[in-house]
Amino acid sequence: MPIFDVTLPLGPATPLYPGDPPFVMEMYRRLEAGESSNGSRLAMGSHNGTHIDAPLHFIAGGLSVDRIPPEALIGPCVLVDCGDADRLTTDVLKRLDLAGRERILFRTKNSAWISKRFQEPFVGFSADGGKYLAELGPRLIGIDAPSLDPRGTPGHPAHMAILGSGKIKGAIEWLNLAGLETGEYELFCGPLKMVGAEAAPCRVLLRRP
Repeated sequence: MPIFDVTLPLGPATPLYPGDPPFVMEMYRRLEAGESSNGSRLAMGSHNGTHIDAPLHFIAGGLSVDRIPPEALIGPCVLVDCGDADRLTTDVLKRLDLAGRERILFRTKNSAWISKRFQEPFVGFSADGGKYLAELGPRLIGIDAPSLDPRGTPGHPAHMAILGSGKIKGAIEWLNLAGLETGEYELFCGPLKMVGAEAAPCRVLLRRP
């Protein structure tokens, strides 16, 4: 059974959200220099590449990444395609089969470029769409977007609704969902277990059940 890696590679070419620090890997020990092994140090933003936002990102006292329940990160999920929608509104979401789903991945027009660059405008959730999704109450959601909210949205209403729902334990951003069939998958999301972090890079894998 094939496994699909929907994670953006971390490296010098990783697309960045404006203002975020880049990923840097620096070798501090090298075999070619006669040392006993290779070793490297990393510097990056917690929102670089494919990452998970924990509720703490916007909600005071919310769950940090290390406190996201593992059972939210692994299990059945559905990948849905949102077509040509410019915003994921309530009307758009109601046309999808989302009721009762524990984990939902949203593919949008962003998939045409998400692995190559940051681009505006990008498709994100509208305020009412975020509220509707929060009311549905899945455990985990993900999207092929740099952010749940379109950049510059006052008050970040989608983040506030989704991460503040108490039901949704995390939101994955910067997914690379291009070329995948819609439908049912098994999902594995493995964020770094960083104590007290509001977000963390993660490896996200899909497999057909």
